[in-house]
Amino acid sequence: MTEKVKVIIRNDQKDVKVPPGIRMLVRRCCHAALVLEEFDGSAEISVSFVNDEQIHALNKQYRNKDASTDVLSFPLGENGVYDINPDTGAKLLGDIVISMQHTVAQAEEYGHTLQREIAYLTVHSMLHLLGYDHEDGGIQKMRMREKEEAVLTRLGLPRNGSYYPVDE
Repeated sequence: MTEKVKVIIRNDQKDVKVPPGIRMLVRRCCHAALVLEEFDGSAEISVSFVNDEQIHALNKQYRNKDASTDVLSFPLGENGVYDINPDTGAKLLGDIVISMQHTVAQAEEYGHTLQREIAYLTVHSMLHLLGYDHEDGGIQKMRMREKEEAVLTRLGLPRNGSYYPVDE
């Protein structure tokens, strides 16, 4: 059973104002993903809001991809085994890095709110921290998408129909 969830949130960018309520939304997303996955014990997650330049540098450094992206996940565990915070006993799941500029653009492109986009990226990254992968596509990608939608629907943020850009 999921016990205590500590989400450390930092805003390391000044390009996009982080709307009120976003920190609580991110915490709710992290908790809901852990509940859905029946995560056992306490957990600690770090979430950072950055700009496109910062995420580009991280993507290049850690993934050898010379481009910005919307979100990066840095899992600390493997196969359900995590480092433990010696002070709290919480499992250290890893870091989520979200580009606020990318997020604003994607929310507009997909025709939904900034809150919905941040929630989606947070849940998506939480699943990565919990060991899910979609790089090979197929069943793994489909399973991840189903879990993402289950969490977002539970939080009252269901998909608005499609992930394709809205025609203008």
